[in-house]
Amino acid sequence: MNQKKAPWHFLFLLILAGESVFIIPFVLARVFRPTVLEAFELDNVQLGICFSLYGIVALLSYLFGGPLADKFPPRKLIAVALWMTASGGLVYATFPSYTVLKILYGYWGFTTIFLFWAPMIKATRVWGGSSSQGKAFGFLDGGRGLVGALFGAMGVLIFSLFINAEVSEATLSESRAAFRYVILVSSAIVVIVGLFVWFFLKMDPKAEKEIILEKITISQIKEVLRLPSVWLLMIIILCAYVGYKITDVFSLYAQDVMLYDQVQSAQVGTFLLFVRPVIGVLIGVLADRTDTTYWLVVSFIVSFLGALLFATGIISDSSTILFFLSILVVATGVYAARSLYFAVMERGQIPLVLTGTAVGLISLIGYTPDIFAGPAMGFLLENSPGVVGHQHVFWMLAFFSFIGGIAAWYYFQLYRKKKLL
Repeated sequence: MNQKKAPWHFLFLLILAGESVFIIPFVLARVFRPTVLEAFELDNVQLGICFSLYGIVALLSYLFGGPLADKFPPRKLIAVALWMTASGGLVYATFPSYTVLKILYGYWGFTTIFLFWAPMIKATRVWGGSSSQGKAFGFLDGGRGLVGALFGAMGVLIFSLFINAEVSEATLSESRAAFRYVILVSSAIVVIVGLFVWFFLKMDPKAEKEIILEKITISQIKEVLRLPSVWLLMIIILCAYVGYKITDVFSLYAQDVMLYDQVQSAQVGTFLLFVRPVIGVLIGVLADRTDTTYWLVVSFIVSFLGALLFATGIISDSSTILFFLSILVVATGVYAARSLYFAVMERGQIPLVLTGTAVGLISLIGYTPDIFAGPAMGFLLENSPGVVGHQHVFWMLAFFSFIGGIAAWYYFQLYRKKKLL
């Protein structure tokens, strides 16, 4: 892929869109988890079930949305997805009943995945060409992290500006009023990003024609399924994504174990978001200069070691420095794996023109944590309140990091040998 056909603003728009679409369903809940639980009158299990319903709809959306990305230009699919997602934010801002909230998360499972996910991955792979896949996906995930961090920081600022009482003494109605502003401003920005994508995420017509198929055949789907890289990536992404989902609990850990208030807890979540862009960019550049698959293995090892720091219970409410250092270790492993798992598609010999179909099939298994991770964490937290429940969650992270590391090692061995031949 000629870099002139996909300039830097192309990747910048993908980064902006890539995180904006998930701000309302996920980033706000990650940064403001204690506030969300209070404002919507939910417990951890109920919030987990909302995420599960998102995941169930997303699962079907991955399967059918993948081939769609091989038939239509990414620009149109991504823009429409952003606008539809933002419209759900208007419902979210009314603090609907639990039943409506579950329906809303199902709706977001469609808007953020069916029309959005595979086109974003395919467009990023096009930008990276044959020699810059690590950089393309590292910058994508790191950049998305920065966008998420800025949204998180903006959200904390808006929330603190509109909360009329002391945060620790705020009533339910005061918390809701402040959080409503956060939701509405976020929704407005997502709409604006959609407009930018529609008008400026344009590819060279000839290049666009080369990556679009008139129709997807059964034989092409079979061709993708015959690739060992596709099956290994299903396991690798599943394990890495469990790690990413578990980072959702850091703000709650700050409240439950470190005894922080709502704003301080949200600031912990925002700190985590600012770590992500640094890791994404560094690992992306490093991977392109050495071996992408090798660094994928290393990322799982780091994630495993970080999980043990929390799971063994050595962090107490008096060890603030250790708490933040441990967050840093976990985040480094989790975000590095997340940055690299699609960057190894080129090494895994997956045809560019069938990227959408491959991403759809891989994601069908790889993103099942959207269904089970939320309820599993909720169950562990609710059944063992306080520090013990959090330890159980991090043992879960250690287990999946171990399995992911084995799959990544096999991928490294398999495709390193093929490259040498």
